[in-house]
Amino acid sequence: MNTIIQGTTNTGLAGSQPAKTGKENPVGGFGEVLQQAIGSVNKSLVDADAMAAGLASGQHANIHETMIALEKADISFRLATKVQGKAIDAYKEVMRLQL
Repeated sequence: MNTIIQGTTNTGLAGSQPAKTGKENPVGGFGEVLQQAIGSVNKSLVDADAMAAGLASGQHANIHETMIALEKADISFRLATKVQGKAIDAYKEVMRLQL
């Protein structure tokens, strides 16, 4: 959190830009974080699907790992859906603001 606060200044002037320190933000912007999270959810869903297909076709017989992968994928998908709903609710609330 210190790196985010460190490079910004508030001069109170309209149109002023934050000071640049030459350091890149290691986390990235909101879009990058969102892409990584969605990519992680997608990867868990694809992995769980592949494990279920392997179990059904007889390639492996480890039902425990398959069920764990399926539950992890389900939980991550449900979490992503809840976050999406909260983001939409926040957007609607911002749009209702009177300026």
